Amino acid sequence: MKFSSSALLIIDMVNKMDFDGGEALLKHTLPMADRLAALKKRVKEAEIPVIYVNDNFGQWQDNAMNLIRECKKSPGKPVVNKIMPDEDDYFIIKPKHSGFFGTQLDILLHQMQVENLIITGVAGDICVLFTANDAYMREYKLFVPEDCIASERTEDNENALHIIRRTLFADTTPSAEIDLSTVNK
Repeated sequence: MKFSSSALLIIDMVNKMDFDGGEALLKHTLPMADRLAALKKRVKEAEIPVIYVNDNFGQWQDNAMNLIRECKKSPGKPVVNKIMPDEDDYFIIKPKHSGFFGTQLDILLHQMQVENLIITGVAGDICVLFTANDAYMREYKLFVPEDCIASERTEDNENALHIIRRTLFADTTPSAEIDLSTVNK
């Protein structure tokens, strides 16, 4: 297990996008996925662990690879291909909106001695926001790069970012401008 003061959370990017509103979310997620892939590359070079926190889509008996294979057969395939988990990444299945609810995420973060979270993914106004809220309540320092979250509607994404900045006191600096040496102190 890697010990680090920071971790990158990638929320729900392994996604079918086959639901009502999925087409709009896919439209906003595709360009964001390129920025997230670039951030993930920088994070890994800085030896910061990457944790995928993903919906199970009702597949309680699926493991990460089965979920990835299923999503690659769906409209979400281009996103999954851009941001595939690496072998050394962690993968946690979540049953609800928050990455903390009903998961081992908090235990893993404590064991790794993480204090700072970089939270990314979809949907910005739902799962990212709920995960950031729960992280804030657990006293993590938050970084939510404004260009590495997406929602079905741009206005909803902006509203979520407003709450994340104002109420959760998160740093929403764009991903390319994040100084990872400062984040990983």
